[in-house]
Order: sequence, then C-alpha cells, then structure tokens
Amino acid sequence: MNKLKLGFVFLFVVTGIAGFIYLSESAMVIRVLSILTGFLLAAVIAKFTTQGQEFYVFCKESSEETKKVVWPNRKETLQTSGVVFAFVVAMALFLWLIDAALMSLVKLMMDQDV
Repeated sequence: MNKLKLGFVFLFVVTGIAGFIYLSESAMVIRVLSILTGFLLAAVIAKFTTQGQEFYVFCKESSEETKKVVWPNRKETLQTSGVVFAFVVAMALFLWLIDAALMSLVKLMMDQDV
C-alpha cells in the first residue's frame, strides 16, 4: 500500500510539471498553479506514507531543537561581524600585495619596465 501511495506522489509531481509545460501558451499564473497543485496533492498523499510520517516527526523534532538554541545577542553579533569584516579586508590586502609582487616579478623576468 505504501508503494502505491508513493507512486501517486510521483504521478502528481510529474503531472504538475507536465501541466506547466503543456500550458506554455497560458498565463504564468495558471502554469505556476499547475505545479503548485501537483506538489500540494503529492505532499498530502506523501504525509500518509511511512516516509512522510517519519519526515513530519523529523521536522517537528528539528523545530523543538531550534527552540533550545541560545542565539547571540546584538553585541555579540556586531563583534563577530566586525572580526569577519576585518579579516576579509586584511586578506584582500594580502592577496593584492601578493598579486602585485608576482606581477612585478613576471614583468622583471620578461625584461619589461616595472
């Protein structure tokens, strides 16, 4: 029975996409509604499969875990962003200096004016 439900899920997804392609002359709203309808019907049927129920439990547990996370406050966020920005600037300058040095070295080896 589970394989039959998964077959219908696949069928609805393919039908939604085929409707989008088949309705190429129609308004974009209708084409997008075709895909959304196919995906919505597939999601409803998928919820009643074993894999769908496991996925629903996984999502619920993930949501509960994100509530346990201690998010940084404004000060910590600004400090971390400042460190990242300073590192990016320092790395850009370092790479620019390396590039300029290598370019000068290549020009010198090719007997061009530096």
